[in-house]
This record gives sequence, C-alpha cells and structure tokens, in this order.
Amino acid sequence: MPGFRRKITKHFGDSLTPSKPYLSYHDILLTSDDIVSLKYDWLTDNNIAFWEEWLEREVLPKYPRAHIVLLRPSITFLLMQAIDLKSIGSALPDFRKTTHIFLPVNDSRDRERADGGSHWSLLVVSVIDRVAFHYDSLGGANFYEAQKCTERLSRVLGHSLRFHQMEDSPQQGNNSDCGVYVCIVMRHLLIKRLLNANSNEKVSMSMANKVIDSSGGRKEMMQIIESLRKEGERRRSLSPMSTSSKSGSSKTPPRIE
Repeated sequence: MPGFRRKITKHFGDSLTPSKPYLSYHDILLTSDDIVSLKYDWLTDNNIAFWEEWLEREVLPKYPRAHIVLLRPSITFLLMQAIDLKSIGSALPDFRKTTHIFLPVNDSRDRERADGGSHWSLLVVSVIDRVAFHYDSLGGANFYEAQKCTERLSRVLGHSLRFHQMEDSPQQGNNSDCGVYVCIVMRHLLIKRLLNANSNEKVSMSMANKVIDSSGGRKEMMQIIESLRKEGERRRSLSPMSTSSKSGSSKTPPRIE
C-alpha cells in the first residue's frame, strides 16, 4: 500500500495528501484517502456511507411514503460486534414502521476495527415479509457474516428472519470492486424494485442478468462528488465568510448541508 500511495500522490500532487478533508456532505466527511480508494481501490466504509447519505438526501425524499432504512456500515458493524445488543439500542433507528433495511456487510471480525476486513456484500431485509436477501459479488465469501448479521437483526426486530443467499448476484471480476457492487446493487434494488414497485405485483429481488459496470459506477460516484464540491464552493463564495484567508479556507472542505 505505501508504494501505491506514493504513485497516487505523485499523480495528483499535494491536492490529495492523506486524510485531507475533501467534501463535507451533511453527516459525511469525505477525505482525500476516500477519493483515492473510490477511484482505484477497495471502497472505504466512508465511501459507502456517502452513497447511502446521497440516496437518502436525493432519492428517498421523492417517495415520502417509503419507510426504508439505509443502515451505515459503521452501524452494521456495531450491530454485528456488540456483546450486548441492548447497549446499542440508542444508536439504531426506530424500525417499527420500517418496511426494508439495507445493510452493507463487512467481513472484519475485529471488534476494535470498524475499518478492517477485506470484502463487502449487501444484505437487504424485508421486514414486512421477514426475509433477508444476501447479495455477494464474490460467491459466498461473506456467507457467515451475512447470516450473523441476519440473526442479530432478527433479535433487534423481535422476530425471526428467513435467510436467502442470492445465487444470481452479479460477480466481480477482480479483488477490489466489491464495494462498488454493493453501491450499484443497492441503488438498483432500492429504486427499480422497491420504490417504483407496483403495489399489486409481487416484487422480485433477483439480480439475474443484471450487468454491473464497476468502472462506470466509480466514475459516476466521482462525478456526483465533484458536482457537490462545485456547489459547495459556489455557496461558500456567496457567504459573508468568503473573505477569510486562503490558508483558513483551504483547511475547510466544500460543504453541503
């Protein structure tokens, strides 16, 4: 990784120094490390959290009747690793009116490292049908973790969940696109299968024959981020605080609230 980091730094210069704030988007602060990962590497939990935040802010408001929760990777990790589930109750959303829950699942088994692990997969829980669908772009690599997550969530919900490993999940062609697959599959299922579903028809959660363009997905996410950065810069230029020194403003990323 140090060699990879040096190459990226050489390519981008000082504009992408490690951990430099890049964009503040509501509750998410993206750093230059997150941007490097999004462009070339394994997606960070922050990358996925940003994507969920964006879907919540830009897509879900168009469907006011929807009661869908996009659980952040850090909260999913907490759910899986907490010794006492009652102790994390305040960190979890109120699921009483929720119909579906999306959970990014990480294979880290170290309670002390929420940013550990080496593979992402997606668990989608239909609370109303009491079924958990697991989408894994690397075969059954996260089978154990997804089952554990399902069992733990069932205890929080107060009823059992049937677990389904989705064998027709699109499969990645390398070792670094799992997070991108999670994001693309998440949006597809959210919009195409749930939000735009006909109430008179049974919704299919199959991903059969769905082709994932991971490279295109990375580019699209970067375009969204750059567009938000530009808008953040525009808003900042109109602020009375825009007369602050360059050195001060350079430490503060473009912000969207």
